[in-house]
Amino acid sequence: MKTEKNILIAFILNLLFSVFEFFGGAFTGSVAIVSDAVHDLGDAASIGISLLLEHKSKKQPDETHTYGYVRYSVLGSVITTVILLLGSAAVIFNAVKRIFNPVEINYNGMLVFAVMGVLVNLFAAWFTHKGNSLNQKAVNLHMLEDVLGWIIVLAGAVVMKFTDFSAVDPLMSIAVAVFILINAVKNLKQATELFVEKTPDGISVKEIEAHLCAIDGVQNVHHIHIRSADGYRNLATMHIVTDSDHREIKEKVRAELKEHGIDHCTLELEAVGEQCENMYCRSPHSHTEHHHHHHHHH
Repeated sequence: MKTEKNILIAFILNLLFSVFEFFGGAFTGSVAIVSDAVHDLGDAASIGISLLLEHKSKKQPDETHTYGYVRYSVLGSVITTVILLLGSAAVIFNAVKRIFNPVEINYNGMLVFAVMGVLVNLFAAWFTHKGNSLNQKAVNLHMLEDVLGWIIVLAGAVVMKFTDFSAVDPLMSIAVAVFILINAVKNLKQATELFVEKTPDGISVKEIEAHLCAIDGVQNVHHIHIRSADGYRNLATMHIVTDSDHREIKEKVRAELKEHGIDHCTLELEAVGEQCENMYCRSPHSHTEHHHHHHHHH
C-alpha cells in the first residue's frame, strides 16, 4: 500500500530530523530549535502511532470488536496529542526561564540549521502531498507546519545576528509551542466527544425527530441515539411506532436519515399501543408521554 510506505518514510525522516534538531538546539544554544525538535518528535510519534493503529483500525468488525476497530485510530490521535501537550508545555517552561536568564546563542550555527531545516522539510512536504487518506492529509499538514516553523527560526536567526536581541529566540519558541498546544487541545476535545458518544456536530436530534414523525405512517419516534464512530461516519439507533408496512417505513426512514448525514442505522419498529419495555431511556424531549406508562402491572 503506497500511502503506508509514504507515511513510513515521513516517520523515519521526522524521527531522524528531531534527533538532529535536539543536537542542533544544544549546539547552538537555541531553544527555538529545540521547540521545533519537540514538534518533529511529536510528528514522528503521531505518524508512528497512526501507522500502527491506522492499520488496525481498518480491520473489519469481528467477534471481539463488534463495532469494528475505527476507534483505534482515534486512540492514536489521543496518544499523540498527549505527547504534544507535554512536549509543548516543557518548551514553554524552558523558554520562559530563558527570557529571564539569557544564554549566549550561536547565530551562525542557527542559520545553517535553519536553512537545512527548511530544505529537508520542503522535501518531506513535497513527498507526502500525494496522499488521499485523512491521516495522510494530517501528516502533510504537519510537514508544512515544520517548513513554516523553520522559516520563523531562519528569520529569527537573521534578526538576532544583526540586532543581538537574544530574547527573540525564546519568544519564537513560545509562539511555536502555543500553536502546538492550541491544536492539541482541539484534537483532545474532538476525541473526548467521540469517546463519550456525544451527538455529532451539525446533527440535531429534535430536527431529525420532527422530520421522521412527518413521514406518513410514523406515529412516534423515541430512543433516538446518534453517535459517531470516528468523527466522519455517523450511526443511529431508534424505536419507531407505526401501523404501516414495516418495509416501506424502514426505507423511508433510512432515506431521511441519509439526508441528515447518518449512513448506518438500526431501527426497531413497534406496533401502535405496544408497551416499550424500557421507559427510562426516552429520547430527551418526549417527557410528555411518561405518565401514560406508569401503571405497569407486575
